Amino acid sequence: MQAFIQQPKRISLIIKLGIWASEKITGKTMLPARILAWYPKAAFGSGVMESLVAHEDGAMTQRMLKLIRMTASHAVACPFCIDMNSYEYRDVGITDEESESLRGDLEKVKTFSEREKLAIQYTRVISQTPLKFQPDLVERVKSTFTEREFVILASTAAQVNYWARLIHALGIPPAGYGE
Repeated sequence: MQAFIQQPKRISLIIKLGIWASEKITGKTMLPARILAWYPKAAFGSGVMESLVAHEDGAMTQRMLKLIRMTASHAVACPFCIDMNSYEYRDVGITDEESESLRGDLEKVKTFSEREKLAIQYTRVISQTPLKFQPDLVERVKSTFTEREFVILASTAAQVNYWARLIHALGIPPAGYGE
């Protein structure tokens, strides 16, 4: 399976450096970055956004952030995002049962904390179209998470949504993280 368009034959040196860094970190060919080289402003903007992604910040642990990314990936049905964001989920303490539940019913799994369930619910709302924020859910998130954590939750889910829409629009297949 190939993307809708091929990467450009000539890529500027600065973008090549960014691609090299992302591929060194991921160990995979980063087709999204390569195709974005057609429009350097999009490549730079996307690269900056990706470089600033939250990895862990206080109570927003790697596990919590991985749950948010995996949930958003499933909610928007992005095969590339599911592949990338689910990679090595066990390494951050997510079980197979928990991973599977992100596609459907959370209540069957008793190992999620109340904070995790709330983050997953809010991520699903952020990832739906049209957006419909129920005031009671927003209030529960506000009372459970600090303002900083609220922004990390929302921006992490939104970032996955950005990539999912872009990757879908460019027809980019999964990179093979799960292989």
